[in-house]
Amino acid sequence: MSVQMVLLPVFIQIGLTFTLLFAMATTRTRALTSGETKIADIALREPNWPAQATKFGNCFANQFELPILFYVLIAIALPLRRADLFIVLMSWVFVVTRFAHAGVFVTSNDVRPRSLVWFAGALVLAAMWLYFALRLLLLI
Repeated sequence: MSVQMVLLPVFIQIGLTFTLLFAMATTRTRALTSGETKIADIALREPNWPAQATKFGNCFANQFELPILFYVLIAIALPLRRADLFIVLMSWVFVVTRFAHAGVFVTSNDVRPRSLVWFAGALVLAAMWLYFALRLLLLI
């Protein structure tokens, strides 16, 4: 697989992370400028943001949990030339689940579908790691 094909889903995932960062900053800035939230109420990281700002903040923070394992896998697989079609396809599936998870998170925030989408992404990532480990250790 070409480096571009392997890295494109990574760049898309990073784009999602930056989009959530800017959305979080925007919603927090609006809350502060409107007076809905006071700086003293959040200065020590107290959870006093309005619901929408909290959704974006939590969703942004979530991008540094499960996706870290995705980044590490690609960072190891790429130089070892083990990023094949399966890894690329599963990368796209994983990234799609991250977008679906973020979509639920910042809209309805319904925990049941959000959890199901998160779990689907976790299963995909676990399958990717298992495949990678078997391929590397068994040299298949």
